[in-house]
Amino acid sequence: MNFKSLINVGLIATTLLGVGCTSSANNRGYSKDAEINTKVEMLLSKMTLEEKVGQMNQYNGFYDATGPAPSDGDAKNKYEHLRNGWVGSMLNVRGAKEVRAMQKMAVEESRLGIPMIFGLDVIHGHKTLAPIPLGESASWDLEAIKKSAQVAATEAAAEGINWTFAPMVDISRDARWGRVMEGAGEDTYLGSKIGVARIQGFQGDDLSANNTIAACAKHFAGYGFAEAGRDYNTVDVGTSTLYNVIFPPFQAALDADVKTVMNSFNILNGVPATGNKWLQRDLLKGKWGFNGFVISDWGSCMEMMAHGFAADLKEAAELAANAGSDMDMESYAYVKHLSTLVKEGKVNEADIDDAVRRILTVKYELGLFDDPYKYCDEQREQELIYHEDHKAAVLDMALKSVVLLKNDKQVLPLDKSQKKIAVIGALADDKTSPLGSWRVASDDNTAVSVLEGLKNHNIKYTYAKGADVSVGDVGFQIPVTINNTDKSEFAEAIALARKSEVVVMVLGEHGYQSGEGRSRTNIGLPGVQQELLEEVYKVNQNIVLVLMNGRPLALPWADAHIPAILETWQLGTESGNAIAKTLFGDNNPSGKLPMTFPRNVAQCPIYYNHYNTGRPTGGNGVFWSHYIDESNDPLYPFGFGLSYTSFEYSNLKAKVDGDVVKVSITVKNTGKVAGQEVAQLYIHDKAASVARPIKELKGFEKFELAPNDSKLVEFELTSKELGFYNNEGEFVVEAGDFDIMVGTDSQNVSITSVTL
Repeated sequence: MNFKSLINVGLIATTLLGVGCTSSANNRGYSKDAEINTKVEMLLSKMTLEEKVGQMNQYNGFYDATGPAPSDGDAKNKYEHLRNGWVGSMLNVRGAKEVRAMQKMAVEESRLGIPMIFGLDVIHGHKTLAPIPLGESASWDLEAIKKSAQVAATEAAAEGINWTFAPMVDISRDARWGRVMEGAGEDTYLGSKIGVARIQGFQGDDLSANNTIAACAKHFAGYGFAEAGRDYNTVDVGTSTLYNVIFPPFQAALDADVKTVMNSFNILNGVPATGNKWLQRDLLKGKWGFNGFVISDWGSCMEMMAHGFAADLKEAAELAANAGSDMDMESYAYVKHLSTLVKEGKVNEADIDDAVRRILTVKYELGLFDDPYKYCDEQREQELIYHEDHKAAVLDMALKSVVLLKNDKQVLPLDKSQKKIAVIGALADDKTSPLGSWRVASDDNTAVSVLEGLKNHNIKYTYAKGADVSVGDVGFQIPVTINNTDKSEFAEAIALARKSEVVVMVLGEHGYQSGEGRSRTNIGLPGVQQELLEEVYKVNQNIVLVLMNGRPLALPWADAHIPAILETWQLGTESGNAIAKTLFGDNNPSGKLPMTFPRNVAQCPIYYNHYNTGRPTGGNGVFWSHYIDESNDPLYPFGFGLSYTSFEYSNLKAKVDGDVVKVSITVKNTGKVAGQEVAQLYIHDKAASVARPIKELKGFEKFELAPNDSKLVEFELTSKELGFYNNEGEFVVEAGDFDIMVGTDSQNVSITSVTL
């Protein structure tokens, strides 16, 4: 079938992106393995209602399983539930010995001996940490990202974990939202590709292997669009945004056979996601045919009371179960009320069976029924944690994640023989903050600091702190208190800068200043760091600014004054080594921004694939879409990233050839050193039944070129890339003119056109 016939019917079957699949909820088998389906049915037939509900109940770790049993209180009740077979899963229990002890109670002391699945937030590594996910996404290197997830899975599985609450595939356009660090940025196409790479890395080719873990696509749906970038806030989006921006990464995750999906904290059309039947039962499990199970986010079931959607916990359990939320994380709603609700006829036991069937299937696929203790080998744990191969892998990931934002007069790379190098900034001597947020299992003080990285590479320097970033205690559940007043160490740093040839200033956010619950209204350099930067600049303008941060920052002063700026995010265990290699030319930075950097926080949310509006320009007048005190343009656009070499794009061609549009362009390395480039393909459907963004990423390729070498880069656009979802959720491809754009980032592109 060619484009004309597709356009004539006006509608492509929605199965192109996994939508429109018939539900398998009625065929009772959720595994591709018929034997597993048979075993699930046999086990299900033996279970009491209370045991079924127990499989839908997940508890946080509540005591040291290798110590004495709890004797009173809530912990005692949970202990009895565990022995009764009323706990299907636990989270935040790790370590081969501890997991084995917990699993032993479930398997050897309960009536049916059903093993538990142990979950943990394995977000960007387990013990050995890769860059934060947003940093990894800057690599645009899908194989490296997949390898990073494999390393994380290997270490987590060695500590008894068999399920991660990752990847987060929420698209977000607002740098104020702290959880942007946990995702792949603002673009649906890139986010979908990266989500699939992470799922493949976690789950591997054989989920029953002892070095793979079940993945979880989260948060379904809309969480990244929290109003004002404030975590847990209301979400209110249109149908087009829902179908074209928010849903596709979840559809891609389903195509990648993700085993679990987590619902989200937010409301959508006034209905909390945990109690949203349309989202979970009708769309996800029905129309899309998802065969895994859905877990609530932490306490989101009980939070439906705070939303004003449920009167009490019992009603919350009723609403969540009927909506298709299969497992309750830490609300106690199901274990307390679900059996009663079934007996009262308010919840259908067939829906309970459906949920339990899904949960048991994943446990069988993990191989837990064959060997409940397969993830509990203490010798394997000892051998694999912080393995040298894992450190090498996360170093490679870190090197690929660095983005060069500015390099006037080729200040970078620095000369290794250069004398009088000053290093300033508390983060340069920090071994914990570079690990970033969402590092549940990691150990403090295990990152290679920048100072250590320089020493490891035989770089001579002199260091001055300048100023602390934060003050007081900092932790996962402790808010970061920023140093807004103490400038007592400015003088030493300024004096050092005055007598140095070059100053490397390592500034940015504390590792726990981004992540869940860490939204910001001011996304510049925190505390007194901006003032420190300006004071140092007064005595030495030859500055390399090394940024450590978990979100895009607004840095207009730095962009206007500092000659070289290196975005290093929070790079994980090997941070200092990766930064040293990049500063001194052993690594040519190749990262590209997965999120737009604003000039001013007031531009947020800001993103490249916006709509044109009815008044995109206004000549000399004021009645057009703009600010009167700031440019509309970002500081650094999506896809942006420089190199120590230069690349030239030429001879862009695009033509319709049957079912595809074939696109080609020549890229040449016009610099003096080898480097990697990411050629990016964008399209614009110029007139459609639903207005389309000014440009949309639809392809990219990363490759390396030696000096003076050229490469013919070729892309194919199919109906999948050229179509979109209308407001009824139908995928369509329409006749008309399309701009085809290819370039080094979302702004610097060559343009041609085709007509379908």
